[in-house]
Amino acid sequence: MAKQTKTRLGRVVSDKMQSTVVVAVERKTTHPLYRRLMRRVARYKAHDPENRCQIGDWVRIIETRPISKQKRWRVGQILGRDQGLLAAEIQDRERQEQATDPAEGEEE
Repeated sequence: MAKQTKTRLGRVVSDKMQSTVVVAVERKTTHPLYRRLMRRVARYKAHDPENRCQIGDWVRIIETRPISKQKRWRVGQILGRDQGLLAAEIQDRERQEQATDPAEGEEE
């Protein structure tokens, strides 16, 4: 059985470096005492060799071997160009695509 690679969905917040973008990935957790939803943001440096990403793009990043001191992720796919898309809308769209093509998600 093949090992599952980690993927994250986030928004590009910086593209000022060569071949590197900073991707902000948001997750929601509950506060341990007050049980309120909190928003947590992790920022990952991802490898973008062709400099295709722009600020505001929604991207999928994939964990990879260490490329530099801080880069352990690479841009796998650009999902949307700053059209005001929400992460939930992108995930819904991907679920619909996977439902129509179930063989795409399986790898040998």
